[in-house]
This record gives sequence, C-alpha cells and structure tokens, in this order.
Amino acid sequence: QAQLVESGGGLVQPGGSLTLSCAASKFTLEYYAVGWFRQAPGKEREGVVCIGAYDGATHYSDSVKGRFSISRDNAKNSVYLQMNSLKPEDTAVYYCATDWGCTYRNDPNYWKNWGQGTQVTVSS
Repeated sequence: QAQLVESGGGLVQPGGSLTLSCAASKFTLEYYAVGWFRQAPGKEREGVVCIGAYDGATHYSDSVKGRFSISRDNAKNSVYLQMNSLKPEDTAVYYCATDWGCTYRNDPNYWKNWGQGTQVTVSS
C-alpha cells in the first residue's frame, strides 16, 4: 500500500542542523503537495511547511521561516526538510503527509498517507 517513511531525526544541540527525509513508496510523490507537520508532547499536531505539487510553491509557518527549507527530489521520490538554527521549541515528532494542494496546510485532518514520524530533540 502507498506509504511515506520519514527519517533523519535525532538529538542535536541548539543552533545545530538536521535534514529530514520523506520517502514515498507505491505512489508518485511529485503529483502531490507534501506537508511537514510536528507534534510536541501535550500539544496538537501543527503544520510546519508545505510544498506544492506542480508549481513547487512553498509555505512556511512563521515559527520556522528563515530557518527551515523544504525541497523535492523527484528522481528519488522524496521530499526533504533542511532544518537550521534549531531551537529547543523545535523538539517534536515530525511527520510528512500528502494532499492535493497546500490550501489546508494548517489542518492535519485533510492530509493523507501519514508516515510513522521521526523524533527531533533539540537540547544541550
């Protein structure tokens, strides 16, 4: 069945960087918008960034704008999230998911094909 697999999480010090990967299997990821979401303990899942399917337009939440960067590699059927200048408040489980566009990038209920998530911990 179609699925997404996230990887690349880990423990990093404040100010450090990580790159997360979201790889698709059994479907072609470039035909879909891809969103990255995160969920911290005791908090609701929130949209972080979305990349459109055909226009490649990107939409960042204010909390990560200027620090995170999303990109696609269609040859690898994958999407990446480059995270720089990480802060302790970025600590969360990060998920990727798909939708037809980025219109509902802040509402996880519209999104599909959720991966299992990858833990990102920012701590000294």
